Formats: sequence, C-alpha cells, structure tokens
Amino acid sequence: MRARVAVQVVVIGLAAVLVCGVAVADEWINLFDQETLFGWTAIGDAEWSVSDGVMACKKGSGGWLATTSQFQDFELVVKMRVAKGGSASLVVRAALAGHPSENGTTIVPVSTPEGGEAAWKTINVKAVGGDVIATIDGEAVDIQAGSRGCGYIGFLYHRTGRVEVSEAKLRPLNMKPIFNGTDLSEWNIIPDHASKFNVVDGAINITDGNGQIETKGTYKNFMLQLDIISNGEHLNSGVFFRGPVGVFWKGYESQVRNQWSKKRGREYPVDFGTGGNYGNQAARKVVSTDGEWFTKTIVCDGNHAAVWIDGYLASDYIDMRPVSGNANGKEGYVPGPGTIHLQGHDPTTDLSFKNIMIQEYPAE
Repeated sequence: MRARVAVQVVVIGLAAVLVCGVAVADEWINLFDQETLFGWTAIGDAEWSVSDGVMACKKGSGGWLATTSQFQDFELVVKMRVAKGGSASLVVRAALAGHPSENGTTIVPVSTPEGGEAAWKTINVKAVGGDVIATIDGEAVDIQAGSRGCGYIGFLYHRTGRVEVSEAKLRPLNMKPIFNGTDLSEWNIIPDHASKFNVVDGAINITDGNGQIETKGTYKNFMLQLDIISNGEHLNSGVFFRGPVGVFWKGYESQVRNQWSKKRGREYPVDFGTGGNYGNQAARKVVSTDGEWFTKTIVCDGNHAAVWIDGYLASDYIDMRPVSGNANGKEGYVPGPGTIHLQGHDPTTDLSFKNIMIQEYPAE
C-alpha cells in the first residue's frame, strides 16, 4: 500500500518551557547522543560509526541500525544525508526479525540522484494509532504504510553510498495522565511507613522517612514520563516499576540521586546516579541537578528498560537473569505487570513529582 500524506509538524526544541511557574525541560528525547551508538544495535554486516557528531555507514553488503527501544505513538525528527547515487530508508515500528518490507514496518525512502547534490534532509514522521504520515523538508513523501502499532526505529543501508545521520529525536504522543495534579485518589500509600505524601502546587511531594506511594493500576510494557525535583542536596529517591501490589520497594528502581564524583565529574555517578537502573546499571552521566526540575522518561518493554533524563539516554539495560522469586529487580528478572511507585527514602527526603504520563504498549 502506498500513501502520500502531508503533515504539519511543530518541532519544540530542547529549550525549557514554563509549566506551573517553574522552568522544566520538555518531553523530547534524543535517540542519538551525537557521541556514541549507545541505544542502538547493528543488524547485518553494514558498519556504523560515530565521528564529529554524525553517525554514518559507508560500506557493507546490507543491514540496518535499530534502536534498542520500541516506540508506539510518537513524533520523530531525523536529519539525514545520503551520498550521490545512494539510497537508504528510515523505518519506524519495525520488528527486529525479518525484513521491514515484510513485517508491517513503515518505510520512508531517502535518496540522492546520481546527478544531484548530497544535502542534509529533515524528515518528520508522526505515528498515532494506525496513521503514519511523513514529510521530507516539509514536502509530503510516498511511504510504504505498515500495520505494526509498536516497534523499533532504524536506518536501512542499501549497499551504495555513504549514509549519515546528525540528529534523531522523538516526542511521545497520546500519553495519558496517571496523576490528576489535584489529589491522591489514583494512588495508594503503603501503610506503616514514615513518609508524608501531599499534593503541593500540582505535584506529589514526599517528605520525611521511608515510604511508598503506588499507582492503583498495574503496567507491564510502557513509556512513562514525569517531572521531578530534588528539594535538597543529594537526596535519594526512586521511580519503581513492575512492583507487586502493596509490597514495599520491589520491582525495578530507576534511581533519583543527583550526585557525582567531585574530582572526576558527572560521568562518575554516586550510588548509580539519577537515571541508573539501581543495582544493575549506573547512569552514564548525571544530567540533572538538585533544586531544578528535570524530566525522566522510562521505556519498559519485555526484559528491556531504558531511561532518559532531560532527553539524554542515561541507562539502557537488558535483563537476561533468571526470574526473581520475590520480584526484586536488583536480584533477577521481574516479568511484571506491576505498579509504578515513588519512593520516600529517609528522614531527609523532600522531592516532588508531577506531569506523570504513561503510554501503554501491547502486552507482547
């Protein structure tokens, strides 16, 4: 099936926006950090590398570079260049197995004619439900429409010419709130613990000793976004997911702790660092700072969990351990589903959480 549809895409950069009277980062995430291939996996024998802020492939008999995370409803912006006489494709909602033309993936072709000039092109893709539309430099393009509702994003190398990508960023769409900003009616507080939970200025504020507040619903595969602020120096907390209902501090913990080595810098987090998968994988870098709102994005899908902090991919963890018998993500795989819960850690705790949104993925 061939489709030609125009879309107007409003691109909001990574600049801060004003929400509830404080500056917070927006909800875009970077799929490419312009330094490494972290968050990507190469399939086939095409050779990809990163240099001078660009990831490129210039040889190989074929293959593609795919994100390690799956995405469902989103807006995608890619800047891509193909050498003269070469061709490549941007694919979305792809399966890793099989060929994208056969597995229900949407394909956006990108090429430069033999007599043309290789130039950077801005590709916009918007995927919501069964609708996928795309433009290149603002002009509608023919795409191969797909039937998959969720999948990987990647670049197909067609064996000819050099393919370069300087930017790939994504904004989730069709997110649903799981906190109403007014009261705690959609959440349960685990009893007999010291933490105090209140709604202050549209945010869940947690203070005092250890405790836990969890969603009434359970979730297995999803994208979660929320804004967080630590109202003190090096405070400790976490966003847990796939936790058993009513059970204290189980499931996986996405760490909240804005602390790093004073001598070595933000690339050396203390206690796994904000965005780290606690007990399993430290954050690559501590992006967030105490006293400032930041956005955390979590993709949990099967045995894979990735976390972005203010758009930077801080951790990307694949759990190949045996199933944890007590649903403790620090000890083994937790298949879920489970609650999402926010942690009060100790008497110094004073953190706030707001704009808590989720996009549920298919069960499998």
